Amino acid sequence: MAGSRIWTTIRLQSTLIPGATFFSRRPLHFSTGVHKLIADRLPDGQPLASQPTLSRFENLATPAELQKLIDFNILTGIERLKQKHGGQLPASITLDLDATDDPTHGHQQLTLFHGYYGQYQYFPLIISEPTTKHVFVAWLRPGTVHASLGADDDLMRVVKALRKARPDIAIHVRGDAGFGQPRMYEVCEENGLTYTFGFSTNARLKRLTEGLMQRAVEEHERTKKKARLFDCFQYQCDSWPRPRTVISKAECHGGGTNLRFVVTNLPSVASPADGERTYDDYIQRGESEHRMDELKNGLCADRLSCHRFMANFFRLLLHTAAMNLLNGARDDPSVPAVLRVGQPCTWRTHVIKVAAVIVQSTRRILVKLAAHWPWWPLYQAVGRRALSFSCGP
Repeated sequence: MAGSRIWTTIRLQSTLIPGATFFSRRPLHFSTGVHKLIADRLPDGQPLASQPTLSRFENLATPAELQKLIDFNILTGIERLKQKHGGQLPASITLDLDATDDPTHGHQQLTLFHGYYGQYQYFPLIISEPTTKHVFVAWLRPGTVHASLGADDDLMRVVKALRKARPDIAIHVRGDAGFGQPRMYEVCEENGLTYTFGFSTNARLKRLTEGLMQRAVEEHERTKKKARLFDCFQYQCDSWPRPRTVISKAECHGGGTNLRFVVTNLPSVASPADGERTYDDYIQRGESEHRMDELKNGLCADRLSCHRFMANFFRLLLHTAAMNLLNGARDDPSVPAVLRVGQPCTWRTHVIKVAAVIVQSTRRILVKLAAHWPWWPLYQAVGRRALSFSCGP
């Protein structure tokens, strides 16, 4: 056949039982056939699990099994770090903490109304590493909890696993003001972790930084450009047992003024220049928000529509594992550049949702693709990467 009717044939390793006499030339449904091949079944064999069976399966998840999935994501994250750094863990890493709202639209267990977001929701906690973009922890929580609830335990779970692999690893923790709580400071300080957390503005801090903000306003009026000034000082709340270093940023531009604070225990922060450098590193934690965007919008991790909380937790962990698999593939130099920077939707349209026909015979299984399909080189490169893929213990 000519034009788009010409087919390119790919030979796959046959999964036929030796000596079998089965023979079929009729085309099979591509999606179902490929899923059967992955499950080590014949494309024209017994059907896979139905939707009701899958629903029963996700409702069977127990807390112990969920914990094993969480540990799996942590261990694969350690392996990814080793792959990224020549086979061993780096001397220092950064962990980003963040929480994300997950709107719900039914009667799921523990979905509650959150006044700040103005919706019924879950409130998952995400711990990720910025260089590999690996999500170490995705923990589903009820909709009205504080952003930092459970973050200390989840952080230490990751820290212990990292230190088991490399006892001398230096770990820096970043989080927004929702995690800037005394309990988080204490956990980090007691366990030898450095941190930079956002810190909410209050009247006392505003008074302490009035001069800094006034200088920023005057500089903007003089230059007509955005003015951005920093300072660092020792500060102690009434509930703190000791003073801690606070960095202030006073910004003035055409849209108005912006005053921000972070608290840190980094020993190198002693001057405004140190404060600016530390603050600029802190705002890089915005990269972790891209992970949540890809999880929710790219991989549909917000589809937590089961009634049972444990089933929705199981769904979230499966989506997280898929996200980490995608990051492992994107981070490989052998993968074409368009896919290395591609969002999940790019991978879906270019190499996953592919029009093809599966034909099964006595000796082989053929997957037939259109000869003029434009993404064939990308598909080949990803296929080669998949055959050599290794990530995790």
